[in-house]
Amino acid sequence: MTKGKTIVIGGGAAGLMAAGRAAQLGSEVVLLEKMERNGRKIGISGKGRCNVTNSAELADFMAHFGKNGRFLRQCFSQFFVAELVDFFKQHHLPLALERGGRYFPENGRALDVVKVFNLWLDSLAVDQRKNAPVTKILMKDGCATGVICNKKKITATNVIVATGGKSYPRTGSSGDGYELLTKLGHTITPLSPALVPLTSPDPALIRLKGLELRNIQVRLFIDGKKKSQEFGEIAFTAHGLTGPTVLTLSEQVVTALDRGQKTYLALDLKPALDENKLDARLIRDLEKRRGEPISSILRGLLPQELIPVCLLACDIPEAIDTCNFPGKMRKKLVHWFKDLRFEISDYRSWNEAIVTAGGVSLKEVDPTTMESKIIKGLFIVGELLDLHADTGGFNFQAAFSTGWLAGSSIH
Repeated sequence: MTKGKTIVIGGGAAGLMAAGRAAQLGSEVVLLEKMERNGRKIGISGKGRCNVTNSAELADFMAHFGKNGRFLRQCFSQFFVAELVDFFKQHHLPLALERGGRYFPENGRALDVVKVFNLWLDSLAVDQRKNAPVTKILMKDGCATGVICNKKKITATNVIVATGGKSYPRTGSSGDGYELLTKLGHTITPLSPALVPLTSPDPALIRLKGLELRNIQVRLFIDGKKKSQEFGEIAFTAHGLTGPTVLTLSEQVVTALDRGQKTYLALDLKPALDENKLDARLIRDLEKRRGEPISSILRGLLPQELIPVCLLACDIPEAIDTCNFPGKMRKKLVHWFKDLRFEISDYRSWNEAIVTAGGVSLKEVDPTTMESKIIKGLFIVGELLDLHADTGGFNFQAAFSTGWLAGSSIH
């Protein structure tokens, strides 16, 4: 059955899926992308590998989005992980399941995800227009009727807005969608960068730039009280800290810093050992390797980059006689291993944020169709919505699923 004409604004994950699905159902589809090519954010995600989804069960999956995750229940009941995995398989891009339940393309190429969608849309005769920014969504009598693009009017019976949030603006998601929707009467909850690297004034970072650590326990303290913790990977930059654990904790940090609260991260470098076991290990190493430099002994416990940082922080001379290593100094070492602190003074800009916190109020969107409750024929999908999760493929699945549902719900 032929359906009315559909305009999709934005060629990211949600927009590409929405355009393809609408075309599958018989709509004449025009995809308007303001950049020179589609899927730029997909192409750079996951260090160029693109973590498209996660194997977590439905309840756990939704929990990663916090209290707003319930909004996705209807959407996920129609198009979820199994359907997405099957979609890529059918388009000759099999996915591989990796640590943490993360799905990546088997060939490790994010750009092939974009290629799959472009070939799919071409096969469905979707009119893909690049360098095509939308400046206005048109409406009449409470219904979406088209858009203004490059100063020209394009009419349609359905408009799907998939412009993305404000994160990584160089990929095209610079927040225009919020402005377009505000003018139509939609409410935008406060926006802030989420999954964003954190800044620290600690001088040790100069030595640690580029270092990545695994199996680390990271605890977040706000105004001296422990608020949260994450286990996994952490990475050091010239400006501060990043990596999955830090990115997951970053939203709470952003909120705290915006309120003027003091925050720091405490790293447990040896979470598998309690202080007593770690102390016993140090005693054993010092006994076994008497007379060796302390830096040599620490090499069995730390990456090379961390050793000078450790010695400086614990006030331990490099030339100390390890045959008579003071117990007080050893205790200081143990404490440093279990509680390495970094003050957090700021967070990085939208240019480095992976997703946007806040967005279009979910009260104004029908979760069974993704259609606006304010304007008939207007659909809102992906990162524009007040929905975001931590790292692990959850946000991409939400984008693909909301896009698929909107494409399925066109008039």
